[in-house]
Amino acid sequence: MTGSFWFQFASPARFYPLAGRMIPWFGWTAAVLAIAGLYVGFFVAPTDWQQGESYRIIFIHVPAAWMAMFIYLVMAFWCALSLVLNTRLSAMMAQALAPTGAMFAFASLWTGAFWGRPTWGTYWVWDARLTSTLILLFLYLGYMALRAAIDDPRRADRATALLALVGVVNVPIIYFSVRWWNTLHQGATISMTAAPKMAETMLTAMLLMTFAAWAYAIAVALHRVRSIMIEREALNDWVADLRRAEGAK
Repeated sequence: MTGSFWFQFASPARFYPLAGRMIPWFGWTAAVLAIAGLYVGFFVAPTDWQQGESYRIIFIHVPAAWMAMFIYLVMAFWCALSLVLNTRLSAMMAQALAPTGAMFAFASLWTGAFWGRPTWGTYWVWDARLTSTLILLFLYLGYMALRAAIDDPRRADRATALLALVGVVNVPIIYFSVRWWNTLHQGATISMTAAPKMAETMLTAMLLMTFAAWAYAIAVALHRVRSIMIEREALNDWVADLRRAEGAK
């Protein structure tokens, strides 16, 4: 019974209004958490004894890096569903997530460069983690470019799904690169098997910013997937009914 309840939302016509109701909740949650996280991170958290004030960029850099990896895994999950179950919504969700994932990957590289300048003395080094994160950005861009190059949406769904699934191998390389190779990038500050290596206020700020980034990604992806639905389902009756209903308001 529960499975059939959720399966009905695999239909774009059913998911469209649900997504519309969820967007404001996640959007406002992201805004509130981001304001709280930035306040704690920049005004409450103490100065780092080693890196000084420059360390505060981690409150943007680390959540962006985490989200870049996490969104790619979620995108690959939707791609796998689209291949196995041949569901239209799965491919649309993957398509909607790609630009946000690319934005977070770029943000992590950009903030990392500004963090690296005072820490390492240079904006960029061909470090294992930096290089694998750059590859992740190229995977996102390649996914979007491949989709744009194929006119038939169903063929584009299959081709981009295969690309996304092949690229999944890069995510564990990013995460474990600081363990597998001798890199300049510092190790994990937060680990599942050890206590956090930072002050409580620093950890609080980082978690607030991470949840803000998570809520933002959901809100933006839901907004984008609604636009994709309207574009790809334009000839379906439910879109025509929706337009008539909106025109009558």
